[in-house]
Amino acid sequence: MANQWAPLLNERSFPATLDELLAECAANGQTRPTPLILRYREGDYACLHQDVYGDIVFPLQITVMLTRPGEDFTGGENVFVEQRPRAQSRAVVVGPGLGQAMIFPVRHRPVRGEHGFRRHPMRHGTNAVESGRRTTLGVIFHNAR
Repeated sequence: MANQWAPLLNERSFPATLDELLAECAANGQTRPTPLILRYREGDYACLHQDVYGDIVFPLQITVMLTRPGEDFTGGENVFVEQRPRAQSRAVVVGPGLGQAMIFPVRHRPVRGEHGFRRHPMRHGTNAVESGRRTTLGVIFHNAR
């Protein structure tokens, strides 16, 4: 998908393997691994953000739900906000189930416009956990500085 998006946005293509991407990151001084386990308790949340940690940014990332919504925790939905040119931002709220994964843009996605494709900036975050403990696996493919 990343390499399908690249020509639409006049961006670079990416290597065929993760090892090749990580070698490129290392050569650019990005050596800190970015996959993480996120644990939220009651009242915890994540503000809207983008996971950009250096000059090399793979355009997609994944979050996998490791606990049971409605049983292990309540609240804590994933929030995605797309900024649209000359229009109101659009929010999407997603509540994945145990074991379900979401693939989403790190910083923007291609949207067809009147004069070809353009970048629509995206940010993501997590709504406040109301009760219990929420745990997810986050996979950001590029390394950080």
